[in-house]
Amino acid sequence: MKYLVILLFLSVAVTSCKEDEKQEDVVITEPIIEPEPVKEFGFVLDDYVVKRDTVKNGDSFGEILERNHIGYPKIFNIAEKVRDTFDIRRLRAGQPYMLLCANDSLQTPETFIYQENSIDYVVINFKDSISAYKDKKPITIVEKEASGIVMNNLSETMENQGLPYALINDMSDIYAWTIDFFRLQKGDRFKIVYKQRFIDDSIYAGIESIDAAYFEHKNEPFYAFNFEVDSTKRISDYFDENTKSLRRTFLKAPVQFSRISSRYNLNRRIAYYGYKLRPHKGTDFAAPIGTPILATANGTVEESTRRGGNGKYVKIKHNGTYSTQYLHMKDQKVKKGQYVKQGDVIGWVGMTGNTGGPHVCYRFWKNGKQVDPFKEKLPEAESIPESLKSKYVEFIEPLKSKLDGIQFDDHNTNSTSEENIVTSNIQ
Repeated sequence: MKYLVILLFLSVAVTSCKEDEKQEDVVITEPIIEPEPVKEFGFVLDDYVVKRDTVKNGDSFGEILERNHIGYPKIFNIAEKVRDTFDIRRLRAGQPYMLLCANDSLQTPETFIYQENSIDYVVINFKDSISAYKDKKPITIVEKEASGIVMNNLSETMENQGLPYALINDMSDIYAWTIDFFRLQKGDRFKIVYKQRFIDDSIYAGIESIDAAYFEHKNEPFYAFNFEVDSTKRISDYFDENTKSLRRTFLKAPVQFSRISSRYNLNRRIAYYGYKLRPHKGTDFAAPIGTPILATANGTVEESTRRGGNGKYVKIKHNGTYSTQYLHMKDQKVKKGQYVKQGDVIGWVGMTGNTGGPHVCYRFWKNGKQVDPFKEKLPEAESIPESLKSKYVEFIEPLKSKLDGIQFDDHNTNSTSEENIVTSNIQ
């Protein structure tokens, strides 16, 4: 009996050891996750030998392909086949391109991809047959909000909080007809609802639009809402909360972010001339040499020449009542008889003629007589058509609520809000 118990014990022990051994042999394997293929411009890059470069000065499409072992007969054939889609002579120095080559020992180029800018690109395929098409990188549009309190000037305030420079220009354009940015006061405030473009969710690609803005100047509020007035031609403009256009027939100034160094003054006396009466019939805007000068309204160039103390200048006839003149230019960009639109660059700030420093002297005629444009009641642009007013009121309601909900931080003028992805173009 004693031996039987011992045998039973040994049997159980051996079985237990075998079960332990079986358990130790069990190996749990994690599922293998294959990495996502790297794609760009719609191609799986792992399928090719990828060669990246930029167009150098003097480079041509033919020279780039010839350097990569494509013969000129084939290059000529490619150029002929794709010219309706893309003119190969339009390659610009500094722009990136990519060659997708066969993934073998010869590495023969099969596809040429040229980036016209950060968004648009051209694909030319020539592996078997020749074809070409244009496309865009996938763009994500992000809605953002910003607010600020002006401590010195608008440009400095917006730059200090890291807002894009293009946004600063767009803001000044929106209010160029209603607010004198040369006379902003400390404590003036603004709010903006705008959209930015991003490539691949991370690379900044510019301002898409400013949808709504609020500017408080001298405690007076100025709302601005971007509204499409012609859906067929996709024409939009900015209007206030009462459906009135923010535009005026004339811009307040011919240069952006400048300062008035001398105003229209018929009683001006200058010490250098023995305090004799020397009327100043223009408004001087001081700005660095090379600053673009803008046409303040639509019109036809009446003069673009150089004469005496005026130096190089442009004169524009806007209609039967108004004309404007821009003196002391470094150079003109327009010619006599050319039609220009409001905001077009017509020249650059210089020091030609009689001038003590770089500036543009802006002169304004009404019915043939020079007048002070800042004291004239100039005509306004058209407001929203009556047929669209109810649609406009409904359209701006959520935008106005969003603007009104943005808080100013009196202790921190550099405040921006959380961003919101509103739409995305999927490649």
